[in-house]
Amino acid sequence: MTSDVTILRVPAFSSLCNAAFNVRREVFVWEQNVPEELEHDEYDATATHFVAITEGEVVGTLRIVDLPEHAKIGRVAVRQHFRGRGVAKAMMQAAMAFARDNGQERLYLTAQTDKLGMYEKLGFVAFGEIFDDAGMPHRAMRTYDI
Repeated sequence: MTSDVTILRVPAFSSLCNAAFNVRREVFVWEQNVPEELEHDEYDATATHFVAITEGEVVGTLRIVDLPEHAKIGRVAVRQHFRGRGVAKAMMQAAMAFARDNGQERLYLTAQTDKLGMYEKLGFVAFGEIFDDAGMPHRAMRTYDI
């Protein structure tokens, strides 16, 4: 794990959040071929955004959307050169702590199937069938029982 990663909660559409949107574009649109029109949605304006900063640059991001039934973590992205250093894990831990500190114990996400193991190590359990999201196989995951 990288020891010099800083995780910050940032306001939507601030300069750091805009840098996060650039990371999302790099990872999802350019690398994973997600259509640009699917990358941003109505939740970006109201979500709680987190960034990971290391080596002086924003290298990762995720967001939390507070819904009535759970907090949904999504848009988890780390620039390719910085993967495998614990950046996503550090962001997830910060986001999970933030949600719980704000009274939300029910955490939910949808994960690309090749990322299930990382989320399982953080306490998420996959459920339901594999489904397609933007051309990639995903599964729903949660930290709570129904």
